[in-house]
Amino acid sequence: MKAKIGISVGLLGAAVYFAALFGGYVPTIILTGYILLCEENEWLKKSAVKAVALMMSISFAIALISLVPDVFSWISSLVAIFKGTFNYGIVSLIISVITKAIDIVRTCLFLMLGVKALNQGTVAVPFVDKIINKYF
Repeated sequence: MKAKIGISVGLLGAAVYFAALFGGYVPTIILTGYILLCEENEWLKKSAVKAVALMMSISFAIALISLVPDVFSWISSLVAIFKGTFNYGIVSLIISVITKAIDIVRTCLFLMLGVKALNQGTVAVPFVDKIINKYF
């Protein structure tokens, strides 16, 4: 099946996932907007929304995890006011390892989704798929 711009639906779906991986929010949202407004293929629309939802979910998780060192920094500053010491170096190192692991998983996930999209397939991501199926 072809999209209105003349390429296959699978290739356009893969482009959305690869834009999410390599381009960031702006190209992904532009492609998703085009797909939602102009294309009629249901699989393509769900794939575009899934790419944006995954990007937002992963960004939210990383932002939430990254708050932990900020909280410890605040505690350290508070303790320093009273001439105390509070060391949180290991916590920052652990958070860094966790965020790097999430980034590796994100990269692998978007690569798998992009490759599967070429044949109009998908990789199940239960929490995102559930939300998309409920509201789409």
